[in-house]
Amino acid sequence: MSYTNSETVIDRLMRPFVRFLHVESASGIVLLICTVVALTVANSPWAADFANFWETRLTVAIGTFELSKPLLHWVNDGLMTIFFFVVGLEIKRELVAGELRDPKKAALPIMAAFGGMVAPATVYLLLQNGQPGEPGWGIPMATDIAFVVGFLALLGRRVPLGLKILLLSLAIADDIGAVLVIAVFYSTNISFKFLSVAALGFGLTFALNRIGVRRVTIYLFIGAAIWFAFLKSGVHPTVAGVLLGLMTPASAWVGDKALGEVVRDFWHGLRDDLDRQIERQHKPMLGQLRYVVREAVSPLERLEIGLHPWVAFVIMPTFALANAGVTVELHELRDPVALAVMAGLVLGKPIGILLFSLIAVRIGMARLPTGVDWKVMIGAGFLAGIGFTMSLFIAGLALDGELLEAAKIGILTGSALCAVLGSLFLLRFLPDSGRQQLPG
Repeated sequence: MSYTNSETVIDRLMRPFVRFLHVESASGIVLLICTVVALTVANSPWAADFANFWETRLTVAIGTFELSKPLLHWVNDGLMTIFFFVVGLEIKRELVAGELRDPKKAALPIMAAFGGMVAPATVYLLLQNGQPGEPGWGIPMATDIAFVVGFLALLGRRVPLGLKILLLSLAIADDIGAVLVIAVFYSTNISFKFLSVAALGFGLTFALNRIGVRRVTIYLFIGAAIWFAFLKSGVHPTVAGVLLGLMTPASAWVGDKALGEVVRDFWHGLRDDLDRQIERQHKPMLGQLRYVVREAVSPLERLEIGLHPWVAFVIMPTFALANAGVTVELHELRDPVALAVMAGLVLGKPIGILLFSLIAVRIGMARLPTGVDWKVMIGAGFLAGIGFTMSLFIAGLALDGELLEAAKIGILTGSALCAVLGSLFLLRFLPDSGRQQLPG
């Protein structure tokens, strides 16, 4: 079967996007199950044992070096660094080959994301200004793309491709903002000595990339050193994950032409004399073929393909199990922090996204995607209010004790309300088939 060049280009551009949506939609289901499990156990007779389990200390020792932390910290500071590394890869992909590459196409999701961060934070601060929960203003700013894609998948073919791309790009832009907020506002007692060590690690990583070093173990060792330096620097180590993801090369080491030549030479040799060539020449040629096939895929795409399922089905569910378990009592829904988080997610997110999107369209900076009108944008705004993973993560950095428990209740309740309202709006205003277009 033959393919035209245009089809090949389109296929390459869409393949990461389609694969991402498939993984994220399934991940949303797993994430929901783990959240329900954590909530159920936290409100059962085994609640104390469950909480104590996450306080179990895990020690890593190499010679005289020893790092000992509770299991919860290994999840939030260690595993989540891998999550943020993949976030960095996704941001890099969007900046290089996705919607954020084209300023005209990027204008709408960037403006929507900006509004979806500013408005929720403002709503929260209006309710918590001067109160003990004030540091948690960043909690309602985030969007959990796994849950969003999961709910879009439930709506089936009626969801237009333009809406999926918009929400995905919005979430990526949102992640950029969340990482900046974590780095700037939720980092304390900065140690420039350790930041200098991390900077040296980044410089070494850049230099090795430039000279073509491809051995993964070398980068794992350097990455671990950078992570440890960030851990000691006062800047949350997950920021290191994002920066390393952004530094990952997005272009393949071996081009299509070189790959085609090696495959053609291998095939000709195999066809000429199968038995003799396999014995004398094909073993080294197989090694060469294996190398060029591997390096014909960019490190960014190869890492994203390899790590994305682990993040989606292991790291994020583990994070949910470790952080979503909270004792729920009805009177706690009236807690000021819980109410502020809920208001930020349920009111701030859709208002901010809709308002800033409207401004972008009215001034001619952007236009709505095909199949999306303003009623649909309201539903999209509510769905973007599903904060969960990133909101829980920021809550753990900003608050502790009873304030943190109240924030978690606000996150869970607010995210659930946004999921319901967003789904209802989209069910009401999207046509029965995603192929039918709505006026933009």
